[in-house]
Amino acid sequence: MTIRLLLADDHPVVRAGLRAVLDTEPDFAVVAEAATAERAVELAAGGVDVVLMDLQFGAGMHGSEATAAITAAPGGPKVLVLTTYDTDADILAAVEAGASGYLLKDAPPEELAAAVRTAAAGQSALAPAVAHRLMDRMRTPAEALTKRELEVLQLVGEGLSNQQISKVLFLSQATVKSHLVHVFAKLGVDSRTAAVATATARRLIRR
Repeated sequence: MTIRLLLADDHPVVRAGLRAVLDTEPDFAVVAEAATAERAVELAAGGVDVVLMDLQFGAGMHGSEATAAITAAPGGPKVLVLTTYDTDADILAAVEAGASGYLLKDAPPEELAAAVRTAAAGQSALAPAVAHRLMDRMRTPAEALTKRELEVLQLVGEGLSNQQISKVLFLSQATVKSHLVHVFAKLGVDSRTAAVATATARRLIRR
């Protein structure tokens, strides 16, 4: 049985490289490409089994948002996230959005092919490093930042004020402050700058 693939990445060179690798597999057929997350959602609605989804598309819809839209459709294709980011914030967003797998772009071709087949079969395909990070979170749940805490901290790292964060996440400023109090306690820090520095060093958020 042929597995029909959609490549969603905003870099033409990356898509060309992926196509070159995937075309060597006899049971794969790259049937469509998308340079934006919005376009990926449109194309995923017709005749696709697995979407290889990047997370960052510049301006516009994020890859995790597109993943949620694609996986919400009844009988829709599976989504395999293929990205350069391995932070907790990115991983949790993708998994919560319904991604069947999460692979890093430096994965060898045989690992990529195996992940595509695993996702197509409806099973979970996680890169070893990603699985390890999720296991660490499960082992120490009291110390792990929640998805919302990571979202708040990511925006702090991007230079947003509490007021701006409250508007982006549709939260009250008091709730934003509460999340930051919990973040400071879990990270053992006492300032926004220290929280961002510590979280970045631990690869919890992206800079």
